[in-house]
Amino acid sequence: MTPAKKQSALSLRDLFQAILSGLLLTASFPPGKFSFLAWIALIPLLVSIQDKAPRSAFRLGFIAGFFHFITLMYWIIVVLRQYGNLPLAVSLSALLLLSLFLALYPGLFACLACQTNHGPFSIFFMATFWVSLEYARAHLVTGFPWCLLGYSQYEHLAVIQIANLFGVYAVSFLIVLINGLIFRTFFRKKGMKRTFLKWKWLFVMLLTAGTLTYGSHQIAQKNARTKTAPQINAAVVQANIDQSVKWKPAYQSQTLQTYFRLSRSVADSKPALIVWPETALPFFYQDAPGFSPKMRGLSNELGAALLFGSPAYKRINRKIRYYNRAYMITPDVTFTQHYDKRHLVPFGEYVPLKQYLPFINHLVQAAGNFAQGNRQSPLKDKDLSLGVLICFEAIFPELARDLSREGANLLVDITNDAWFGATSAPYQHLSMAVFRSVETGLPMIRAANTGFSAFIGSDGAILSKSNLFVEAVLDGSIPISPETPTIYTRTGDLFAGGLVLISLLKLLYTFRKRVKK
Repeated sequence: MTPAKKQSALSLRDLFQAILSGLLLTASFPPGKFSFLAWIALIPLLVSIQDKAPRSAFRLGFIAGFFHFITLMYWIIVVLRQYGNLPLAVSLSALLLLSLFLALYPGLFACLACQTNHGPFSIFFMATFWVSLEYARAHLVTGFPWCLLGYSQYEHLAVIQIANLFGVYAVSFLIVLINGLIFRTFFRKKGMKRTFLKWKWLFVMLLTAGTLTYGSHQIAQKNARTKTAPQINAAVVQANIDQSVKWKPAYQSQTLQTYFRLSRSVADSKPALIVWPETALPFFYQDAPGFSPKMRGLSNELGAALLFGSPAYKRINRKIRYYNRAYMITPDVTFTQHYDKRHLVPFGEYVPLKQYLPFINHLVQAAGNFAQGNRQSPLKDKDLSLGVLICFEAIFPELARDLSREGANLLVDITNDAWFGATSAPYQHLSMAVFRSVETGLPMIRAANTGFSAFIGSDGAILSKSNLFVEAVLDGSIPISPETPTIYTRTGDLFAGGLVLISLLKLLYTFRKRVKK
């Protein structure tokens, strides 16, 4: 076999190593307790591509990515089949297509990484390529930054505090850097030089030590500020309404009675804010004369601002536009504030490109027809300035960052994770919400219909959390003093953008070098 054919051939061992990397990546995310696997998950893939041609490396990375995403997001079948009423074949096809699309990113990573495998800065470029591709995944084709690698470390507070400097991408960068270092140290091909290996170890160890030192210092500072900051009492109501009956008119009154009963159960703690989940009211609040006055009466009775989700609509040029909305009622104030969801779920709340691809409407009839909101200002009541995120929006850091810049002193995430059923998705969704608090330095109240509801500190610590699929009320104190905006709030994804630029320059250099040869 010629050297070229040898480079392009894939052995069973190569395939096994690629699949192993994909499964290790999935295992590092919740609900499992194996987050440490993220620090070694890429090593089998790196071993398999180190002597491969770029095309073969791409195939191995693609295989790793496919097995990762199909095991990570198997819950899509539950969403589409059980709640979208789509046939199993269609639901499975949707999962396969999404997994195949997302697998392109690890495939491109492997293709790029194999071409920088032997240089003195190889592990730096590996991490740079990985983060650049994560950044691309977060923004291209509406963006889908679900479970970026850094999110696997959400429970390790000292590690993730660097997110208030550079976002979740900084954690991903460090993880890939350490994967690359271990690979270069212990899995080199015979004859490969130990180029600058000791300096690589020194650099990575200093970077890791700096990360942990910075994280510990940030946690200590935030704990000290929390002790002296003004606090408010707040409560979260998790009514655990069954998704299969939620929208039936016969259950509207029963649903409202459940929320009222649970809200009144915390009257003795005198909460200043009570939060209900996304679409807690399964009707149009703006058009419900039999229910809406009762909502305002509850707010007055408890002396608490009441924030809740409800669908809404507007008539614009003889057309009706529907919105996924969060309302806030405040005691003794007739004006009702609201926020309309800005980042909608593709094929869930709207159908992309439906004006150009009309046949898609027939394939996804269960999809909603919601319009995008344009308001980003916080909802305010006295000292409260609430930055509201609705469901899917909690995975997009730029939305929380915008709200922080607009003066929010508390993030509120309302969601309905009942769609996910008893799968790993609610665990994953919560893990990503944690980073929004770290990045902005703002605490978060999270209200979910079936869980997980939670109070999250400004350092990302989950202070209290409900269980899944139970009625629950969380109440407690939370600090609301405005903090100095974090570096990440002020500068955004400058770090990730810089790595994208470095990646492009490296690719240009490699291309020109090959042309000259």
